[in-house]
Amino acid sequence: MTAPSSTAAATTPRRRGLIAGLVTLAALTCIVLLLWVMRSAGRDPYVIATRSLSGDAEHGGLLFRINCAGCHGIAGQGLVGPSLKGLESRLNDPQIIQQVVSGQTPPMPRFEIEPQDMADLLAHLKSFTAPE
Repeated sequence: MTAPSSTAAATTPRRRGLIAGLVTLAALTCIVLLLWVMRSAGRDPYVIATRSLSGDAEHGGLLFRINCAGCHGIAGQGLVGPSLKGLESRLNDPQIIQQVVSGQTPPMPRFEIEPQDMADLLAHLKSFTAPE
């Protein structure tokens, strides 16, 4: 048997260091991408357009009764879907908008509505006060 050469023995620690460095770089890249995606949610053109409009709570109430009351109750008290009372204390406007248009939590469906209609619905949702 021949003894391993000194070159091969020296290369193994270098390879381990290189692999550890690449793994660290990959982890840092994932963290940076995750932070970028989370921050860009507030820069969504639809969210920006919706938030720039003044919502009409009365029209939002009509939209709510047609599309949402079947699951969330006529007063937002919750039925199949969760209660929306005090929603504003749990979610900010971009999160509410994203939830409505994406349906992120099944069985909630996705809703594709114009920014003005979303602003109106948002104004109505803010009228639900937190339970006492």
